[in-house]
Amino acid sequence: MWASMAAVDDISERLAAAVERVLPAWVERSVRRRLLDWSGSADPAALAQGAAAGQRASEEVGCELRRLLAADVDEQWTNPLSVLRGAVRFPTEVLRRAGVPPVVRDAYDEAHFPDDDYALVPRTFADVDVSLHDLGLAWGASKAHAHLGRHGRAP
Repeated sequence: MWASMAAVDDISERLAAAVERVLPAWVERSVRRRLLDWSGSADPAALAQGAAAGQRASEEVGCELRRLLAADVDEQWTNPLSVLRGAVRFPTEVLRRAGVPPVVRDAYDEAHFPDDDYALVPRTFADVDVSLHDLGLAWGASKAHAHLGRHGRAP
């Protein structure tokens, strides 16, 4: 039996709520980690800016993610992980203001994530928080099932 749109809506809501819940801590961890890598200490002012940036990330990325997930499965222009990757701008802004120099990245990362000066872009949902892993997989499976149910199998 194919996944219903109600199932897609349910997992979409759970994924969006989880992303909004975990993003502030991810931004703060990212800022702290790069500050420690660079200087061996974490400036309290930069950490406070990281906390504020984390709240903004939760609100802005959460809103963008909810807009994507509210669209019909045939009209979604990207996927939730791509939206989540956009959150890298929040710790990046804090680190730039703190004067942290960019890290050395490989050619692939530079080409595919040009604004990720600090190699923070999550490759998977679990890179942000392990609680997102299963939700991300469930969302992908439910969307695929709903899509197949609507359009059938390819010949």
